[in-house]
Formats: sequence, structure tokens, C-alpha cells
Amino acid sequence: MSKKPARKKEEPRPAEFALPAFDRRILEKAMAHATRLVQEREFTSLEEMNTYLREMLAAGELPPAPPRTPLEEAQDLIYEAWEAEGERRVELARKALQISPDCADAYVLLADETAETIEEAIELYEQGVRAGERALGPEMFEQAVGEFWGILETRPYMRARAGLAELLWLFGERRKAIAHLQDMLRLNPNDNQGLRYLLMVWLPLVGDDQALGELLHRYEDEPSAEWLYTNALWHLRQEGDSARSRRALRKALDKAPLVPPYLLGRKPIPEEPPAYIQMGGESEAVSYALTGGTAWRATDGALTWLARQVGPVKRRGRR
Repeated sequence: MSKKPARKKEEPRPAEFALPAFDRRILEKAMAHATRLVQEREFTSLEEMNTYLREMLAAGELPPAPPRTPLEEAQDLIYEAWEAEGERRVELARKALQISPDCADAYVLLADETAETIEEAIELYEQGVRAGERALGPEMFEQAVGEFWGILETRPYMRARAGLAELLWLFGERRKAIAHLQDMLRLNPNDNQGLRYLLMVWLPLVGDDQALGELLHRYEDEPSAEWLYTNALWHLRQEGDSARSRRALRKALDKAPLVPPYLLGRKPIPEEPPAYIQMGGESEAVSYALTGGTAWRATDGALTWLARQVGPVKRRGRR
């Protein structure tokens, strides 16, 4: 039986530097408690509500916000588990499920901490997805399309489904994994989890250039090396060495010139991804080579074409 692989960070990196996922989840805890405080009071205006929250924050911390439902009580234990270590994390997750079997994040934590095989982890993530569906109810999936993740209650479900998709991919269920991510982008086109970065790697590996083109067009203003170089690769796969594919590559080289040496093997790629990403910097180049490099290597002639194009672009840049 194969061992469960390490999970990737759940959030995309923003324009300059990515913060650890741990910090984001602690912020989510504060947001959840603030939401409870607001819902417990009656405000006459948005300004009054904002004034109240500012006063609470100025005092140093928010006052206690007791859970109102078993699910909120269970989720509070998960917030505590995120800050705990060792067996305490597992104990809290199991206790959360005793309080509410609809606590999707508890299954996510147990998958990460206790699963001995990828099959066990997949089963736990699947239970997490089902728990999230029960907790949200069918109306949420009809009425909140396009706004998921902006609604705090959806996040445990989204975390469970993203984790399930990653493991399904590693388990060889590639089409199922892709379908999960595509539907999650339908629910949350803002893509706060960075699912598009996985799709841009997965789609060329299964030969779905049409879906890749649609994805690239959907987020065409994306300025990252991932997007620019994948766009160049997509044009190459569609048209070969054309004016458009060369133009797309030049755009990528202008924004992220440090990528090609890593893709071409002229610089060694570290085994571990960088903890922080700086756009246009060495860390971004390494990050893309670790992920997007797979699609370049899987495309016949792509690296030969890249090597042929890199020289002239560099010479023009040194004039």
C-alpha cells in the first residue's frame, strides 16, 4: 500500500509574497468569531456595525463568541487543533466529530495526520466532502454559486474537496480530479485556493488542450510566471513554432526571465519548493519549474524549442 503524500498549501500566492497557510486559518477563526458577534447584535446601519468592530479590535481582542450550534462548537475545536501539535490535534479532531459529524475540517485534519495509505486518506477526504455537503445544504450550492469561499461556512467543504482532488490525481483518477477542480472554479471563480495552478499543470498532461485554453483565457490577466509560460506552451502545442507562440514566450521572458535555465536543466532544481514567492525572482522560477516543468517535458519538442528561442531573447535584452 502506498504512503499518503504530503499535502500542498491550500492557498494561492498573491502578487508578491505568500503567507503561511497556518496564519490564514487563524485569521479565519477571528473572522468567524467576529461574524458571530455581529449576528448577535442588532445594528441600525453598516457604519454602526463597523464602529463596533473597530472598538472591539482596538481593545486588543474580540470578546468571547460562544458557539450557537454543534457544528460551530466542533469547528471551534478545529481552530484549536490547528494551533496544537502532535496527538492533541488528532484528539481534538475526533472530539469535533463526536459533537458534529458534519465538521468537514475534522476529516481533513484526520486525513493529514492519521491516514497510513493514500486509500485511507481518500476515504477521509470523501467523508469530509459529504460532511460539507450536509452542513451547507442544497440551497447553498444553488444560491451561492460564484461566491464560495467568500462565505466562511463553505471553506471546510472547499478544503476537503481540494484535498480529495489532489489525492485522486496522485492515485491515477486524473479525470475525476480535474472534474472536481473545474466544478470548484464554477463555485468560486475568484479561486482563493489557487486551484487554477493545479489545473494548468494537469490539463496538458491528460491532453485536454481545449480546457487548458479556456482556463488560460478565463484568467488571462494573471501576471505570474506560471500563467505566462503555460500560455506560451499552450500556443506551441496548438500552432507549433508560430509568431503567436514566440510572442507569448517573449512576454513570459520579459516578466520572468529566470525560468528557462531551470526548465532546461541548466540550473539544478531544489527538491523542496520555496517557502515564499517573489514575482520575477529566483523563487518564482524554481516554483514554476517544479510544477509546470512536467507539462513542458511531456510536450514533444517543447524544451528544444524553448532552448532555441531563449538565446535571441537574451541578446536583445542586453543591448
